[in-house]
Amino acid sequence: MSTQPTDRARELVRGAYDLHVHISPDVPVRKIDDVSLAHRFAEVGLAGFGLKSHYTSTAERAQIVSAAVPGVGAIGTITLNWAVGGMNALAVEIAAREGARIVWMPTFDSPSETAGRSEPKPGDNVPQWAKLQHELRQLGFSIDAVEVTDADGALLPETRLVLETVARHGLILATAHLGLEDTFAVVDGAFAAGVETVVVTHPEFTSQNFSIEDQVALADKGCLIERCLTTPYSGKTTYEHVFDGVRAVGIERNFFSSDCGNPDYPPVEDGLATWADELLGAGFSEDEIRTMVVDGSRRLVP
Repeated sequence: MSTQPTDRARELVRGAYDLHVHISPDVPVRKIDDVSLAHRFAEVGLAGFGLKSHYTSTAERAQIVSAAVPGVGAIGTITLNWAVGGMNALAVEIAAREGARIVWMPTFDSPSETAGRSEPKPGDNVPQWAKLQHELRQLGFSIDAVEVTDADGALLPETRLVLETVARHGLILATAHLGLEDTFAVVDGAFAAGVETVVVTHPEFTSQNFSIEDQVALADKGCLIERCLTTPYSGKTTYEHVFDGVRAVGIERNFFSSDCGNPDYPPVEDGLATWADELLGAGFSEDEIRTMVVDGSRRLVP
């Protein structure tokens, strides 16, 4: 991968939103802070970004960033890990009233993410987030999984209340790190509750690894499929596999994000243009790239 996106790629993604970034202030060390990133987005012609935290709502913060850098829109979000009470509809209600736009299902606390709940063996490469989970456990905090379904696979009452809250406020629901069965259950429950926009988050991610057939089935239910740069960039999958999924589900049912912000990933403002260069190299047309990267993201922003 080239270290700098091409001018052609930069122009192709002009006007797009990157709806999945991890930046400071945050619990882990990040590559850049939110106001500095907004200035960089303005410089390269990007419209804005979704502030994702694994630990707290970013709704209030997003309003401040948007006001600090006119012309760049910061999108507030909330992720339903234990730090906000898990499957907590009240947290969603408050975040929505503060202007949040995206609600993510559990990430680190998803039942499919086990590194933070299983004792590491000598020599294991323990992710940064899992080290924090083990530290919290030693301090006496619960690090149990945030369940969304019962033993029979039916949605829990608290999950249904979250989905009803998402629907009432017209928010976007993203499946985050849920495993396959939980994802299908939540997707069906979301649409039944009246949620209009459901995003399947990086289906190629290690804890999910959904088959292309599963991706097509989710898209056929009405979901949009989010492709995150860091998943192939970090070797969790290949670009070829991602693009096979893109073609299988259909151009207009995909959109692209970076998921950047970790110190060892590319600069956040380069993420979407880097995607564009990879897409060009894989034979996608300029019109297809703009449809997926620019139009795909902008239709999620009011």
